[in-house]
Amino acid sequence: MKTCIKKLANWDNTILEKAAKARVLLLGGSAGSSRLIFDLIEQLPGDFPLPVIVIIHRSRKFKSEIEKLLDSKSALSVSLAEDKTKLRQGNVYFAPPDYHLLLEPDETFTLDYSEPVFFSRPSIDSTFVSVSDVYQDRVVAVLLSGANADGAEGLSYIQARNGIVIIQDPADAEVRTMPESAISLCKDALILTDESIFAFIKSITKE
Repeated sequence: MKTCIKKLANWDNTILEKAAKARVLLLGGSAGSSRLIFDLIEQLPGDFPLPVIVIIHRSRKFKSEIEKLLDSKSALSVSLAEDKTKLRQGNVYFAPPDYHLLLEPDETFTLDYSEPVFFSRPSIDSTFVSVSDVYQDRVVAVLLSGANADGAEGLSYIQARNGIVIIQDPADAEVRTMPESAISLCKDALILTDESIFAFIKSITKE
């Protein structure tokens, strides 16, 4: 599949101006995405203007200390999202294993135990749609490596509401299925190399 890579140098200022009005950054991925997410969060400055929500496919059967490890290395506060917690700048929230992570209109989280989506709970689609319903066009969403199509419909939903959608270039993805599924649904999305994803996110400033 051919992709059109939009380099940071070729972007006009309108997309960065739009990102400055965003209220949240969403990162979604599955197999092959953890290292990129880890490296990105580790590099974000303490004054990064957007709260970050991370959805990675995982099960509570496999204990993970990624939040504790990242919290010790990141300038931001990193934790598992908890029910009724309010979304706040300066924080990175990971969707907990075995729950869909939803955002309510009052900007608090709900942990949902409904059926898995694409055999996955947490589901990237569920969080992307829920957050987009709250913030409409003030969302920046990034979809990374993964072995199924979860996240593609959610990304399309965000794009339909004029949010900023970014897809990892499948050539950089460890597992191409997830980004390729999103490319097939999201016309004119930003399809970026890992380096350009880092550069774009770190360039976000508050209006």
